[in-house]
Amino acid sequence: MDRRSALRVALASAAVATGALPGAAALAGDKKPPAPAAQRDIVFRRWSSDTELATGTSAGVAIASGALTLATAAGQRSYTDPFTGSSGSYDYATWTSATVPLGFAAAEAIPSWTANTPEGAWVEVELRGVTELGNTTKWYVLGRWAQDDVTIARTSVPTQGDTDGSVSIDTFVAAAGRGWISYQLRVTLLRPAGSALTPQVRSLGVMVSRLPAPGAVVASTPQAAQGVVLPVPQFSQSIHQGEYPQWNGGGEAWCSPTSTSMVVAHWGTGPAPADYAWVDPAFADPWVDYAARHTYDSNYAGTGNWPFNTAYAGRFGLDGFVTRLRSLNEAEKFIAAGIPLVLSLSFKKGKIPGLTYGTNGHLLVLAGFTPTGEPVLNDPAAPSDAAVRKTVGRAELEAAWLDSSRGVVYVIHPTSQALPAPEAQANW
Repeated sequence: MDRRSALRVALASAAVATGALPGAAALAGDKKPPAPAAQRDIVFRRWSSDTELATGTSAGVAIASGALTLATAAGQRSYTDPFTGSSGSYDYATWTSATVPLGFAAAEAIPSWTANTPEGAWVEVELRGVTELGNTTKWYVLGRWAQDDVTIARTSVPTQGDTDGSVSIDTFVAAAGRGWISYQLRVTLLRPAGSALTPQVRSLGVMVSRLPAPGAVVASTPQAAQGVVLPVPQFSQSIHQGEYPQWNGGGEAWCSPTSTSMVVAHWGTGPAPADYAWVDPAFADPWVDYAARHTYDSNYAGTGNWPFNTAYAGRFGLDGFVTRLRSLNEAEKFIAAGIPLVLSLSFKKGKIPGLTYGTNGHLLVLAGFTPTGEPVLNDPAAPSDAAVRKTVGRAELEAAWLDSSRGVVYVIHPTSQALPAPEAQANW
């Protein structure tokens, strides 16, 4: 179980009453036509081209080749890292999006990004919104991120709650009756004062959603990608049990970086042997240890921060972002396009045919579908790499995924690999 996912699921459960999930037998025996799917409002907005970035307001930032680069200092700020003890003054530059209007009152928002940060440089990502009551919220910090961890420890920021909402690690959660009808994104690029380091942000995205209470899932019927299984490499999290306790100790705590590592390797990239030379040579799959270290969130002491994982993939030139999908039919579009997905979910033991355990929070890779539409997974919760590939019950997996994380996925792909066409209400 990834501790980040467990916390996220617990907060979701506290917000709404959880209904019983319909099992496959119940669905098969129900003679009534299925109820229409409840409305799942999900919108994803992206900034990754000069034209898109030019719609924002910059201070000290240069826009070129689809990226933001710290060009001149717009000011300076002091920062003492609470984890590394590093303290100093930093030049900074900022980019702020234009106001993004929504057609609904969003209950949650998750930003994601890819960036290059030379050692000592970092970025800070913030969101604010206009609530359905008409007030503008404060800026909430959704991440302080750096590629490496010697000078600046990447971290979420605790205790930001107020009457408008709160931050759960990597997710802004609106208070009841204070959903966002619009929002803005702000990114700050920082480097040691007087240095020539050039932190760069290559892409930015925000997913906002308003979803029905758990229990409203109507099982989807296969529509695409039947019989398509992508050749995603297989890595087990379990073989790392007890490794590097300073980064949460492997095993079930490393489901997220192990899943991310599988997708990164699928695209033929990842850390080089020189990068993970510090890993004990007795440890198998050292690239997983490397990923765990470089996705680690020091605030909650875990490796399952969703956008920290997609940002990690970005260091290898891949594009990555976090969004929510409405059903496995949307996931099928990605598989048909040749793009595996990382899914976040929780479930009780015995609830998903093909999985022999239960978990309060887990991440795994959707690698494809059987000819009859059953999901084919690369599940890192396996005793060996060879045992990672599993076929599971479609309706049960879909219900667990949509009712727990509410459909969260990591989308990781080369920029040359086109995404499938989204729905009219675009969630990617």
